[in-house]
Amino acid sequence: MKKIVLTMVAALAAVSMNAQVYIGGSVAIEAWSSQKLAGDKSETAFKIMPEIGYNLSDEWAIGTVIGYQSDKFNGVNGVSESAFSIAPYARYTFAKLGKVNLFVDGGLAFTSASKADWTEIAVGFQPGLAVNLNDKLSFVSHIGFLGWDQLNPDGDDNNISKFGLNLDATNITFGLYYNF
Repeated sequence: MKKIVLTMVAALAAVSMNAQVYIGGSVAIEAWSSQKLAGDKSETAFKIMPEIGYNLSDEWAIGTVIGYQSDKFNGVNGVSESAFSIAPYARYTFAKLGKVNLFVDGGLAFTSASKADWTEIAVGFQPGLAVNLNDKLSFVSHIGFLGWDQLNPDGDDNNISKFGLNLDATNITFGLYYNF
């Protein structure tokens, strides 16, 4: 066991020395409530989406986002829900404008919720931009989604499939990356 741990630490150190690995991610919190005449309901949602990636070249990178989401609903029998997601991707940087890089991520996302027993699969593209604050730190944003998304709630005959371009506020993320 000790040899395996030491080998993994040595491999991580070797990869980090080449300045090709980045880690980061995003965090989100959202809360809403309705007035008494609208049902007196509320929701609080929290998401944490850590990310790790590897730069293959100046234009190409691969990585994955592994996330956790928690929702608490009040007024709907006090239901709470948590979900786990994993989203591997390939990133193509198509424009470098000084400290700003424009890119597109193409990938697959899988999300599964525990109590409500639903899964979601999405395949598509997310455009984004990275602002290099210095050699080690970058501010990264994803804007929108173009692709296919299927939600499978509990049961067999109630799947929801959609395909298209979605540019609403639920598809905008902001995060920080640390480049090794």
